[in-house]
Amino acid sequence: MQLVETLDQIPTPFKNAVVTIGNFDGVHKGHQALLHQVIKKADEISGTSVALTFEPHPLRALGISSPPLITRHDQRMELLAQSGIGVVVCLKFDKEFAAISADDFISEILVNKIGMRAIIIGPDYTFGKNRTGNIDLLKEKGRILGFETIVADWISDAPDKSDRISSTRIREIVMDGRVEQAKKYLGRHYQIRGKVVKGRSRGGSQLGFPTANIKLHDELCPRFGVYAVTVETVHGNFMGVANIGFSPTFDDHIFTIEVHILDFDKDIYDTRIRVNMVARLRDEKKFSNIRELSNQIQKDIDTAKDILTKNGFIENHHIS
Repeated sequence: MQLVETLDQIPTPFKNAVVTIGNFDGVHKGHQALLHQVIKKADEISGTSVALTFEPHPLRALGISSPPLITRHDQRMELLAQSGIGVVVCLKFDKEFAAISADDFISEILVNKIGMRAIIIGPDYTFGKNRTGNIDLLKEKGRILGFETIVADWISDAPDKSDRISSTRIREIVMDGRVEQAKKYLGRHYQIRGKVVKGRSRGGSQLGFPTANIKLHDELCPRFGVYAVTVETVHGNFMGVANIGFSPTFDDHIFTIEVHILDFDKDIYDTRIRVNMVARLRDEKKFSNIRELSNQIQKDIDTAKDILTKNGFIENHHIS
């Protein structure tokens, strides 16, 4: 995949570009179907498949309240690359860009700069200053400028198309803790990622279960509770149990994401890990004492091992 981050990096238009446009937050099954349709169309006309997206999210750039991100920028780029798309044009979105008229966006950027010969977008797509651009405008301009406008169908997991796959729907599901259902929409486990930071230093010394603590920034946080997870580290992939919330037994009112990585004894402070949320085990609970909590953690580990094994997880250790 070729990544383009400014229009100046496109010296000449791409050959017969087939374009789709969106934020692609989550790069979920709906996005994946759209991207595959773009790739197929590009193959048919011996052209270039192009996904145009923006960073930061347009709402955030304009100072408008926006939902938490399902995927941070780095993961979004990785997932777009995995889709097989030929080129990702990721442009900086700011007030100057937002002021571009719909007409100029089509003619100057999509056609003249990118070389668009076809565009494939969802039924509700709007664009340009004050969101005045829409499918009707694209079709009208296409007749003049020589490109085809294709409207993609919504993607749904329900036979009657009532349960449309969307980023909004996925946010609701993850925030409710239903990570198993989120996988059905994403095509993969919901993932949080971050740098391992110093925690309360009590996991190993007090509980007997050392934890890696990570800090979220502006991405989506699953419902508080305990989860069976897999953990991708610089040393390989492992099973784990994650606690998200305030650890009420300790009553210190500090939000944490603590991950106990099973059968793991490496120092991973200041390294980045990826935590795949496989199944929610239980709510957080306040225990009477440390021993009760430790006993419950061991039960959680046993349950997580059983779930992860049934899900076909196999540890992948890097050989050092």
